[in-house]
Parts: sequence; C-alpha cells; structure tokens
Amino acid sequence: MKTSIATVSISGDLREKLAAIAAAGFDGVEIFENDFLAFDGTPAEVGHMVRDNGLEITLFQPFRDFEGLPEPQRGRAFDRAERKFDVMQELGTDLMLVCSSVSPVSLGGIDRAAADFHELGERVAKRGLRVGYEALAWGRHVNDHRDAWEVVRRAGHPNIGLILDSFHTLARKIELPSIRAIPSDKIFIVQLADAPLIDMDLLYWSRHFRNMPGEGDLPVREFMQAVAATGYNSYISLEIFNDQFRGGSAKAISVDGKRSLVWLMDQVRRAEPALDISVPAMPDRIGVEGVEFVEFAANPEGAVSLGSLLTTLEFSEAGRHVSKDVTLYRQGEINIVINTERQGFAHSSFVVHGTSAYAIGLKVEDAAAAVARAEVLGAEIFHQRVGPGELSIPAIRGVGGGLIYFLDGKTDLARVWDIEFKPVAAAGAGSGAGLTRIDHVGQTMFHEEMPSWLLFYVSLFRTTKTPMVDIVDPAGLVRSQVIEGLDKRLRLTLNGAESRRTLAGHFIAETFGSGIQHLAMATDDIFLTAERLKANGFEPLQISMNYYDDVEARFGLDPELADRLRVSNILYDRDEKGEFFQLYAPTFGEGFIFEIVERRGAYAGYGGPNAPFRIAAQKRMMPPKGMPKV
Repeated sequence: MKTSIATVSISGDLREKLAAIAAAGFDGVEIFENDFLAFDGTPAEVGHMVRDNGLEITLFQPFRDFEGLPEPQRGRAFDRAERKFDVMQELGTDLMLVCSSVSPVSLGGIDRAAADFHELGERVAKRGLRVGYEALAWGRHVNDHRDAWEVVRRAGHPNIGLILDSFHTLARKIELPSIRAIPSDKIFIVQLADAPLIDMDLLYWSRHFRNMPGEGDLPVREFMQAVAATGYNSYISLEIFNDQFRGGSAKAISVDGKRSLVWLMDQVRRAEPALDISVPAMPDRIGVEGVEFVEFAANPEGAVSLGSLLTTLEFSEAGRHVSKDVTLYRQGEINIVINTERQGFAHSSFVVHGTSAYAIGLKVEDAAAAVARAEVLGAEIFHQRVGPGELSIPAIRGVGGGLIYFLDGKTDLARVWDIEFKPVAAAGAGSGAGLTRIDHVGQTMFHEEMPSWLLFYVSLFRTTKTPMVDIVDPAGLVRSQVIEGLDKRLRLTLNGAESRRTLAGHFIAETFGSGIQHLAMATDDIFLTAERLKANGFEPLQISMNYYDDVEARFGLDPELADRLRVSNILYDRDEKGEFFQLYAPTFGEGFIFEIVERRGAYAGYGGPNAPFRIAAQKRMMPPKGMPKV
C-alpha cells in the first residue's frame, strides 16, 4: 500500500507541509498548484525538496476547464496544458489531474471530450507523461465517474486514464459496483476523503467540510472495496478541503491522515479477505470491556481535597501503592486512583495541568494486541520505570497527551490491585452509596481537535459513533459526539469547545489543554443513592426550581415523582426507550464534573436536553472572574 496526501490538505508553507507529510510516514505527495505558485523557488527546486524528504510527487493538480471547448478557447486550453507539462517535467512527476469542466462555454458530449483527451494523450506521450480525468460532482456536463470512464475509454489512449475521488462519487450517491468493472490499469490514482452528512451545495460542502476517512459519515470503506476489487494496488491519496485542517497543526493532521488510510485499508482487507491488499499486519479492532480506573495527578493538598470529595460520595480508601505515593479509592466496580508522586509522568502532568484526570485504564480483551494495533496506527507507546513489585502495564499516549492503560483478564494484569496495592483498613470508611460502575467518561477538547480524537478511538477500538449534537451553554455552543462500544460497556463523550466562555472552554483554558473533564457513575436506584449521600453530608449541585416546573409539565410527570426530583436536585430525561436520571456534585477544581446517573429501560442518550440547566447551575458556583485561586 502506497500512501499520499495533497498539500492542500494541511496548513503551512510548502516546505513545512512536506516536512510534516514525510514525518507522518507518507510515501508521496500531490502538489496542489496554488502551493507551488506561492513557493518562491523553481519547479526543479521543489522537486529536489520533495525527494530530499523521501517523497515522490504522485500528482500535479488541478488543470481545469479543458474538454469540450469551442475555438479559440480549445486552442488556448491546449497551450495552457503544454506549459503545465513543462512544469511537471521540471518537478519530476509524470501525472496531472484534469477535472471535468465547469466552464459555461463548454459544449459537452462524450465523443467531443474523448477526442480532446485523445489529442492530449498524443501530446503527453511525447514527453513520457500521463493525464488522469476526474469527474467533479458539480461538473457542467460530466459529474459522474461512469461518464468520466466512458470519456477515457473512448479516448483510447494509454497515457489517458481515470482518477477516482471518493467524495465526488459518494456525495452524489453513485452506485459503487460500477467501479468494479473498470480495468485497474486505467485507474491512475485514487483520492480519498470523508465528510459529515450535510444537506448543502455540493461545491461548498466539498471545499469546506471534507475530512479524513473515519471522521465523517460517507461509506468510504465500501468505495475502497470496489476500487480494490479491480486489482488496483497503487497510490491511495488524501485530498481534504477543510477550513479547520488548514488552520491546524500540519504535523497532527498529517499523522491523522496516515492513520486514517492504514485503518481504512485494514477494514477493506477484513471485509474482503480474498482481495490482494498490501497493508501492515495488525490485530483487529479491540473490544473494550469497561473502564477499569481513572487516575488523577495531584499534589498533597489537591489529593486531600479530592479524597474528601470522594469520601463524601461514599468511596472507601481501598489501597495504597506498594512503592509510590498513590492511593486507590473504590466503590462498586469504580476505581479512582490519586497519584501524588514527585517524579514521573503523573508529576509532569500535575505541573502543567494542576489536579487533573490524566490517565484512564481500559479493560480490554487483549492488552498486548491493543498496544500492537495502536503502534501500527501511529500511537506513541508509553514506557515508564517499573519499580519492585510492580507490573509493566501496557500504555499509550492519547490524542490530548494523557495516558491510556490497557488491562485484560488473561494475564497478571487482572490482579493489578492485589499485586500493586496494600489493602487499607476499612475502619471509618463509607459503606457505599450504591454506585456500581463507570457509565461514561467525558473528554473535553477544542472543537477543531474533535476529528483527531474521533478517528483515534474508532480506528483502535470496536466502537460506533453517534451523530454530533449541539450542547447549549449560556455562553455558546459545545459540539458533542459519543463513542460507544458495541455492547455499551465503553462510552466516551467528546465535547468540543468553540468559546473560552463556555464551561468546557474554561476548563481547557485553566488546565492548559484537552483532557478528561467528566466522570459519570451509574447507580441502580438514584433516589436511594441521593438519600445515602445526603446522610453523609453531600450537597448536590443546586438546580433552578423553574426547571422542575417545566419538566413536570413537559413530560406529564406524576407530581410525587416531580417532587422527589426537586428535593434531591435530580435532573430527568425520557425517550421512547426509557428514562434517565442525573445527579451532580458541585464542580471540582477548574470545572471537573462528577455525575451520578440511572438508566431505566433502554434509554441510550446522555441527558443532552438538561445540559443548559446544569451548566447554568455549575457556572453560578464558579468564583467570579479575577478572584485569586487559593
């Protein structure tokens, strides 16, 4: 499998783009003409710069409005092409993309276009070059790859071929089996892009909202299966037009791009094992059996404050690490670890972010396989000194820089709490408030980072993604999307902040980066849990009484149930499958959220309609701006 990416897909000048593309491990690069024109150097210098980065120029593009023109425009189009061929030869590439015409003076007609391409083929053959024809989804006469293929077929020239672009085919919902009949030697290159499903003008959709395979909603895997069925085994290249990508980190976007292609081709290979597909060997996507623990980094003062909150929530101090300043708190199957070490990654995380949830432990089917797959997909493997009596727990760096540990039930990792922690006497500890397990973990990031997080999780784990929804904060919108394991034992909510004034944006700004902001813990009886917590001195987040009047009327609640909700400050939601109850602790630190939830029936949501009201309550409890931190 050879991978390529168009320079238009990432930010920076041409030199910066090439460095990022090479560092991400791509084999080739498409030179977008505007990037070349903006570069202050000769074509030969650009070609040398590409090759010095270990890359090959896979394509020079685009050449527009060529076919079907009347004279004198037709003659001028051939003259323009000849000048581009000069540039190509100096660059050191042999393939140019010609996209279907949108010119208002183009005449149309398959035979007319085929004749133009035959003549163009004669010209490029003298130079040892090739031309690929691509159907733009908004082309004036040709907007379907089937018509573009017919033009190429009738042109009948070995130096004229077809360029397939997943966006143009999938945006128009063109039947994919038609691709399988195209001879592989006539497909000169394949360009890939995904996109969210948005009902808008095709050109605007294409120019602003494309993203990496796996980050959108288009059936890119099925498209690539059809391409692979032809026997095509050359470059697969990303051509992404995305406003956020063009303003983001060239290095990070390039890494995402390479990860997306490796993941995509792994999917294709598994979907059609009979196809000859060259892709790095790796284990299949990993099943997650649950969140085993969440670990906080803190100093001694922060640990006392967090430990006090956990004790109020009826957690028990269950163990202390055999050799480190690390304490385990437990209730039901929920394990929360507080790390106050003065060296190592946890300490570094505390220095940068303050008291924060810097690591998560996932129980997976096979920890070694999880790390092996993550490594092939470009994740950074995490290693730290292992002391006496400690396990070497497999771990990787997450997208936001935190850690993801992997534990399984087939090795000593299943006994990590017995091996690494000494039990603590339970005298004086709470007996529990009915909290059973972690329902979901919320991670907060800047909105433009969300595609990276999404791709990271769906490529590594057996998960699905829900549609993106808008969470209304009184200070602006927060985009939210959920990653769920197939059996719902893993639930991750990704919340993208667009404004620092939102609660999510404040968290990112004050903790200096993206990370875990929200821990939702499940109970089987939220009213009993609320009673036990109240008896233990717990004071819940205070919800406006106006909310309860509305909820009672909106859902037609029994007055007795509505009163119970009011008394305990419990939020309520309902859908056609079940009911959802939410109880919040006051925010901790710079906006960390502890939530208690109960799901009844098959309710599958996350209480999104309640977000504006609990966020308003949480903001009322925040210290005024400018107040010094204690």
